[in-house]
Amino acid sequence: MRRSDQRRAAVFALYQHDLTGRPLDDVFERDAATFTRALAHATSDNTAELDARIERHTKGWTLDRIAPLEKAILRTALLEMLHPDLVEADHPIPAEGAIDEAVETAKAFCGPDAPGFVNGILGAALDDVRENGADHG
Repeated sequence: MRRSDQRRAAVFALYQHDLTGRPLDDVFERDAATFTRALAHATSDNTAELDARIERHTKGWTLDRIAPLEKAILRTALLEMLHPDLVEADHPIPAEGAIDEAVETAKAFCGPDAPGFVNGILGAALDDVRENGADHG
């Protein structure tokens, strides 16, 4: 399974977990790849930090107004952008690649405004990291 498919599977597991409240390990496909599981768990473990970064760049929006699938897409991409070391991979995805994959997922599975929204939030977060460093608050 391609890494982009594994990322998408992690997004959908996080989405299911968020919607149903079921434990993350209960919402994975039975044959979910190790990378999928690791990415979803790392994202879930860092939700507070990721959400704070998302909220910093949502002009006039609160986190609870963002659709659950879009939140899962944003969180997963941000995790790989900010903490590529948390998920073992042969080659961590470059930040721009994480943004591109997030936008493609939003195009395929979300409403017509979602890709631009996802791109805007992640692009602003990337600019912030490059200007201020990854641990900027």
